[in-house]
Amino acid sequence: MTETLRVLVIGSGAREHALIWKLAQSNLQPELYVAPGNPGMEKLATRVPLSEEDVAGIVRFAQEKSIRLVVIGPEAPLALGLADELEAAGILAFGPKKAAARLEWSKAYAKEMMQRAHVPTAASATFSDLQSALDYLDKAGKAMVVKADGLAKGKGVIVAESLAETRAAVEQIMKSEAGARVVLEERMTGREVSLMYFVDEHFVQPMLPARDHKRIGEGDTGPNTGGMGVFAPVPSFTPTDVEEVTRRIVQPILSELKKDGIVYCGVLYVGLMVTANGPKVVEFNARFGDPETEAILPLLETDLLEVCLATARHRLSDVQVSWRSEAAVTVILAAEGYPGTPRKGDTIVLPPIEDWPKQTVIFQAGTDLSSTGELVSAGGRVLAVTATGADAQTAAERAYALANAVEMKGKYLRRDLLHDLDA
Repeated sequence: MTETLRVLVIGSGAREHALIWKLAQSNLQPELYVAPGNPGMEKLATRVPLSEEDVAGIVRFAQEKSIRLVVIGPEAPLALGLADELEAAGILAFGPKKAAARLEWSKAYAKEMMQRAHVPTAASATFSDLQSALDYLDKAGKAMVVKADGLAKGKGVIVAESLAETRAAVEQIMKSEAGARVVLEERMTGREVSLMYFVDEHFVQPMLPARDHKRIGEGDTGPNTGGMGVFAPVPSFTPTDVEEVTRRIVQPILSELKKDGIVYCGVLYVGLMVTANGPKVVEFNARFGDPETEAILPLLETDLLEVCLATARHRLSDVQVSWRSEAAVTVILAAEGYPGTPRKGDTIVLPPIEDWPKQTVIFQAGTDLSSTGELVSAGGRVLAVTATGADAQTAAERAYALANAVEMKGKYLRRDLLHDLDA
């Protein structure tokens, strides 16, 4: 008998549900665990009652259960050094170590590294003193993008529309724990594209480009959210564009890290603005994007577990990563009040699975079970409804049909996710 391959996924959102869903399809037939997970994952993996930030508890559990591989979903455990501690315990980790993940958990550091590597990005300045930041703004005399230096759970970036709004954003962010330092950036114009890469010490492998819609309102209006929906691939972002990002952005930043003795391993997420002067970096993330992952993984033909294992072993070049020649659309169903104070505890009724349109799947995010066993809302973004199809329009029709059939009081979704499909 061959030894059971045990895999632990860290996280509880729709991204982690998508990871579990894809890993469960592996020919390697892994035994899956998730910490802490959500109700949607229970048919695919054993839930472990551990916080994603309980580094010592996660390592201890992985040792006790003879976990072969830990796939780290969210940014917080990466910033806490979970990958470092797992490696020290002899356990494979899919996710960068703390020093490499600093590209996400410190916006100021990311800007510094981009300047060193001559990576195209917006001009910026970093401040740790409120008055100095305000003086800089007054001298600039225009609206800017305000970013908290540290992790802020998706609420650390404000794209201000006026100088007054920029000043207010600086004051708001610098009073938060994540905003002891603040980065002020020039506003860039263009269309956003998310491009993720599998990365190990020797090799990078791009995934399909996707377009996330962060604004809460139709037509990309209103405050930023964690992401209201996504489509992949992006027709206007060509293989030549991907090659340019690899050559001008990804390889230089990884080389610059290596100069400091830092080896990157896992997923590197590159948030891009496609400007008149070519792609420029909006931000780096040190893990799979959310909701991009929910649209991209259904299009992955290659066994995800084989890719993760090869990456963690720094043998990514041994795996041929291939993609289905289809399109995917993910529609986020959010709770009433999101992105401010979302209402929780609303009953969710999913249609019978036999009534779902073909090639659709629902990934759960902010969900929980009530005392009577009913599925209820427990967060801002509640469900990620994904569909694939021969083209984006077909995928969108399927995704919206299923999203419409979900019953949840006050549910909110954007219905215009393809408005910029050809932009």
